[in-house]
Amino acid sequence: MTTIQLGDITVEVVQKEIKHVHLSVYPPDGRVRVAAPRRMDVETIRVFVIAKLDWIKKQQHKMRAQERETPREYLDRESHFVWGRRYLLRVDEADAPPAVELAHSTMILRVRPGTDTARRRSIVDAWYRQQLKDAVPPLLARWEPILGVKAQRFFVQRMKTRWGSCNPRDQHIRLNTELAKKPPECLEYVLVHELVHLLEPSHNAHFVALMDQVLPNWRLLRQRLNELPISHDDWDY
Repeated sequence: MTTIQLGDITVEVVQKEIKHVHLSVYPPDGRVRVAAPRRMDVETIRVFVIAKLDWIKKQQHKMRAQERETPREYLDRESHFVWGRRYLLRVDEADAPPAVELAHSTMILRVRPGTDTARRRSIVDAWYRQQLKDAVPPLLARWEPILGVKAQRFFVQRMKTRWGSCNPRDQHIRLNTELAKKPPECLEYVLVHELVHLLEPSHNAHFVALMDQVLPNWRLLRQRLNELPISHDDWDY
C-alpha cells in the first residue's frame, strides 16, 4: 500500500485487479482510501483524488461532527438502544444462566453475582447479534424476489468501518451488529444496499438507478442512519 499526501489529507492507495477506481471515506475520523486498478499509475490516481477533494472534506466534516455514544459500563439506569428505542438498563444478579430481556422501557440484564463489566458487555453484544440474526431472514425473504438475487449466506459481526459489506463473487453479505440498535428501516436500507451490490458491485450510476427504483427513499434512510450516534470505540482498520 502507498500513500498520497494532499495538504493535511493522507490518502491510502491500494492497487488490485479491479476495473474501476473506488474512493471511500471511513468513519469515525474520515480516513481516505482509494482502491485502483493495477494498471493505473500513482499520478493519475492523484489527479482523480484532487478532483474529489471537496467531496472528501464534506464527508470528513460530517463524520467528525457526528454524535458519539459515551462508554457503556452496564450499570443500573444506563441508556441502551434497541431498534431505535431507548431502554434503561436494570441489572439483576442471580445464580442462573445469563440473559437479556426487554420489559416496557427496561432492558433487564441477568448475570451471576460478581460478573465484571467485560463479561456483561459480551452478554449484551451476543444478544444484539441474535436480534439481528432473527431480523434478517424475513427481510431477505421479502427483498430477494423483488431484486431477483439470492444471498448464499449472511454474517453478523462487529464492523469498525461500515454498516455492511457484500462479496458479489461468493454472494455473501455481512452486517454490522450495531444495526440492532438503530431503527428497523435503517437495517432494511443497509440490507437492500448490499443485495443491490449482487447486481452491481460498484457505486456507479447503474447502482444508484437500481436503488432509486426499488427503494426511492434510500437517501433519507442513509442520512438518518449516518446522523444517529455511533459507538464510542476507537475504531480499527
